[in-house]
Amino acid sequence: MYNHLKKDSSLELKKLDKYIIEDIEGDEHPSDFIKRDGFNVLILRLPEVDLEVTIKSYAYIIEGDRVSIYNREKKSLEDFGSLDDLLDALNSKIEKLISDVKRYHILIDNLEESIYTDNLSNTFMQEWLSYKKDVSLINRLMFHASVTVEQLVLSLKKESSVNIHALEDIKEETKRVYDLSKSALEKLDNLYSFYSAKVDEKMNKNVYYLTLLSGIFLPLTLLTGFFGMNTGGLPLANDPMGTWKVVAISLVLEVIFFLPFILQNFKKIEKFKR
Repeated sequence: MYNHLKKDSSLELKKLDKYIIEDIEGDEHPSDFIKRDGFNVLILRLPEVDLEVTIKSYAYIIEGDRVSIYNREKKSLEDFGSLDDLLDALNSKIEKLISDVKRYHILIDNLEESIYTDNLSNTFMQEWLSYKKDVSLINRLMFHASVTVEQLVLSLKKESSVNIHALEDIKEETKRVYDLSKSALEKLDNLYSFYSAKVDEKMNKNVYYLTLLSGIFLPLTLLTGFFGMNTGGLPLANDPMGTWKVVAISLVLEVIFFLPFILQNFKKIEKFKR
C-alpha cells in the first residue's frame, strides 16, 4: 500500500497523545504540520486526478531521520523509511499534480478557443462546470498543502542531515501547483464572463429582431383593427381607391415608425467610422 513500507515503526502509537491520534485518524483533517518534543507530525490532504479528482490523506510521523506512516485501515503506525524516502515520495506526487493541472489548462484553452471561433458545443456549460469543480478542489487543497509544506521546510532546515535542495524543490513545486490552479480558476472566470457576454449579445440581437418584426406589423395591425370594425361611417368605405389609400397610409406609418431606428443606426455607423 505504501512505498518503502517495513513491518515495524520506530515510534509506537501508544506514545502519541490522544489529540495527535485524533488528528491522524481522521482522513478529513486538513493539511497540517504539528511539532512535538522528539517528533513531528505531517498531515497532507492531496488531490489525485484520474477520471475525476479525489482526495487522499496521508499522516506521517517524523522522528529524527526516520519516518512512519499511519495506516488507517489497520490503525497502526508502520515504518515508511528515511526522510529522503519521504521527500522522494512527495516529489513524485507533486510532479504528477503539476502535469495534471497543466492538462486542465489545455482543456480550458480549447474551451476558450471554441468561443473565439464561434464553435460552441451544446455541452459548453457542463464542461465549464466540471473543470470549475475539479480545479476549485485542487486549489483549496493545495493552498493548505503549500502552507504545510512551507512549515515542514522551515522545521527540517535545522537538521544537518536533510537535503536542503530537495526540500526547497518540493516547496517551490507545491507552490507552483497552487499557482497553476489559481491561474486556471481565473481563466475559467474570465471565460464565463466572455461566454455570458456572447449569450447576452445573442439574446439582445434576438430581442432586437423581434422588436423590428413587431414594429412591422404594429401599423398594419392598427389599420386592420380600425377598418375591420363592424360599424358604419368608416372613412374610405365607399371610395373605389380606398384600399390603395389605406396601403399608402400603412407605408407612411411604417416609415415614421422605422425612421428613428434608421437614424440611430446611421449615427452608430458614423461614430464607428470616426
